[in-house]
Amino acid sequence: MSGKIGIVWNPSKVEERDLRRAVDGALGRVFTAAQDRPECLWFETSEDDPGQGAAGEALAQGCEVVVAAGGDGTVRAVAERLGGSGSPEAELGVVPLGTGNLLARNLGVPLGNPRAAFERVLTSEGSPLDLGEVRLRAAGDRTDGDDTAEQRHGFVVMVGFGIDAQMIAETDDDLKAKTGWLAYVESLGRAASGTEVVEFSLQLDEHEPRTEAAHTLLVANCGSIQGGITLLPDAAPDDGELDLLVLRADDAGAWLDTMKNMVWDNGLKRLITRAGAAESSGSTAHLRARTVRAELPAPLAFEVDGDDVGEVAAFEVRILPAALLVR
Repeated sequence: MSGKIGIVWNPSKVEERDLRRAVDGALGRVFTAAQDRPECLWFETSEDDPGQGAAGEALAQGCEVVVAAGGDGTVRAVAERLGGSGSPEAELGVVPLGTGNLLARNLGVPLGNPRAAFERVLTSEGSPLDLGEVRLRAAGDRTDGDDTAEQRHGFVVMVGFGIDAQMIAETDDDLKAKTGWLAYVESLGRAASGTEVVEFSLQLDEHEPRTEAAHTLLVANCGSIQGGITLLPDAAPDDGELDLLVLRADDAGAWLDTMKNMVWDNGLKRLITRAGAAESSGSTAHLRARTVRAELPAPLAFEVDGDDVGEVAAFEVRILPAALLVR
């Protein structure tokens, strides 16, 4: 490959010398002659800039590929900057260095091996990747036209409220630093017991809003999470659609139905029969749309690509098809 590569790296996830060693090792394996190597420019993230600004600087300096070297937050920030206009401004590379590494898991990027991940960037062609966009409102209905409470985030994997978001909010950061994604398991029980079924307004595309009752709603571009678990088997990162998972279980029997739906109906049975679309059940619903709007009865914890973004009372999600090219 030719041209410049921008490396946007999170210093809280890796020592610079270790990352440079991995990058140099990958360059040495792919390019036998030093003069054939692309120029690598380095851009460090910070608390004030999780990656959007650094990715913008990489673009300004002419980088044709921008590599997000960090956790899910770094990947999301870089992807948001590269694809936020709806079309790719440069190709995206991923060197996963975080706890969840959600996009990397869904794309099969090597985990725990920065050199192998960077080699993949160097040797791959760019493939289309959809980018999700979510607009959040932290307050209730506003009638004064003031949108200062609105947040906008790009995402590449999934967003939502309920058990997943509550689990992330409940996870102990120190434990996560020591045990990785297993820390989420420790907080899962508290999240499940503390999450209640609520009624909310749900609108898909241009259909009329309807009242839905659930404790969890996930809106996804990719379907797999930590531990090799696939929650949304129909979700594909390049199909131009959003996949929704609605969970309604409110007692032991309903939870058994949910587990059967995930493990058997949309798990083993699907593998055996090569079934088509994901199956719903009495306690679960699988839906698809290009835009999703929801109004909640009260602010609830919300997550964006594995990051807790606080409590929201309403949100709108849309998909930007092929807004990114990912290596």
